[in-house]
Amino acid sequence: MRGCPPARYAGCVHQPPADATGRPAVPNHMSPDEFRRHGHAVVERIARYMEEVRDLPVLSRDRPGDVAARLPAHAPERPEPFSVLLDDLDRVVVPGLTHWQHPRFFGYFPANASGPAILGDFVSSGLAVQGMLWQTSPACTEVETRVLDWLVDLLDLPGAFRSTSTGGGVIQDTASSATLCALVAARERATGMRSREHGNPGGLVAYTSTEAHSSVEKAMIVAGLGTAQLRLVPTDDARRLDPAALAALVAEDRAAGRTPCFVCATVGTTSTGAIDPVPQIAEITASAGAWLHVDAAWAGPAGLCPELRHLLAGVERADSYCFNPHKWMLVNFDCDCFWVRDRRALVGALSILPEYLRNEATDAGRVIDYRDWHVPLGRRFRALKLWWTIRWYGAEGLRSHVREGVRLNARLAAALAADDRLEVLGDSPLPLLCVRHRAGDEATRTMRERINASGEAFLTHCRTRGRGTDGAGHEWIRVAIGGTATTEADVDRLGARLREEALLAG
Repeated sequence: MRGCPPARYAGCVHQPPADATGRPAVPNHMSPDEFRRHGHAVVERIARYMEEVRDLPVLSRDRPGDVAARLPAHAPERPEPFSVLLDDLDRVVVPGLTHWQHPRFFGYFPANASGPAILGDFVSSGLAVQGMLWQTSPACTEVETRVLDWLVDLLDLPGAFRSTSTGGGVIQDTASSATLCALVAARERATGMRSREHGNPGGLVAYTSTEAHSSVEKAMIVAGLGTAQLRLVPTDDARRLDPAALAALVAEDRAAGRTPCFVCATVGTTSTGAIDPVPQIAEITASAGAWLHVDAAWAGPAGLCPELRHLLAGVERADSYCFNPHKWMLVNFDCDCFWVRDRRALVGALSILPEYLRNEATDAGRVIDYRDWHVPLGRRFRALKLWWTIRWYGAEGLRSHVREGVRLNARLAAALAADDRLEVLGDSPLPLLCVRHRAGDEATRTMRERINASGEAFLTHCRTRGRGTDGAGHEWIRVAIGGTATTEADVDRLGARLREEALLAG
């Protein structure tokens, strides 16, 4: 609108407002010089946050509605100075944050952020490319393809997952999206691509364990198969999917004329870090002709370390595999790496090519168009932050971070196991420890709530399924270690606080 003569709007019902000279008002675009100056202020504010976060209460003290109450009821009519915007980070935003980058954030799973990843995301936003097609930014596509191939080598994944083979990798937002895409590909493979046109064909069933992530159930809803067609397979005493139970369910469905189409195995379950027996699951899945998807959303970076790669045994037989570098590999949210053995199955399930997207490179089949590899058409340059993180730390730096998480977990488990008031569920080799008060759920819950209320640390919980006479199971405090800034001192401090609360709780 800048420079357009007022006469252009003569007679329009909605004429733009005019300034004092009678010219139409124009947007207050930030000039490059202003951006440079304010950008420096933003980087300084983020750096200061990194320095200060250790001293903040991990869990926000705000109550529902407190943040909204600090905001005006209506949007401003006139432009506001950028300094005011920045000041409101401290006044409005920071008090309402649960600080995921706090070194004593032990809840859920780590959601790592690191300097190179943050800056990579910053540059991605500044370049502001839309990478739906190779043509719309070749670098956005080809950097992603190459970096996903790097990770195949770094994690010792099957060669079929490389882009130079029959499969390839793509960056999704989260493992939830990867599971959905794998399920859709499995659905189409099972129906010969007919369900794309005719909807739910009926008779298709999928399987996962009772300990699997809720995203599998949601994927069944979104893919149109319905949760009634999802078989939740019981687990063994180690909370792993029971292959015998899976085989029995598959046999029952086949005898009834149903078609097993999808099995999701988990390496590192959300509740306790259990690792499903993927080699045995792969045997059953292959005999049924179903698609095997392995979800290692949190545990995947373990594959960086040769001594931990046994945890991923069986993935070489998977049709698809995913993990989140944004959990334990120092890449900030969101970034999920998803590979398929046969990209034709995935692309065939999701590809739609309207005329307005046609171009010479696509028509010639010489390029990857990642719009065909996931649900959204549009896509950000997520590969930039992954690329920069790998290059900044190097493989040895990433391995060091993973190994440190494993070491700290073992240290905490040993310290807590020495307290006879506490029971430790520490049978996972991954840095996720579950602990409970032997006095029962109420004492366990009191410990967690008191620690969270103190602001000293943040912990979440899970409930294991009961066995035998223990029908209700137990509530456990989960301790997920692996944050970017977490140190031995932080873990020791949590251990001391847990033992102190155990004493107070009886």
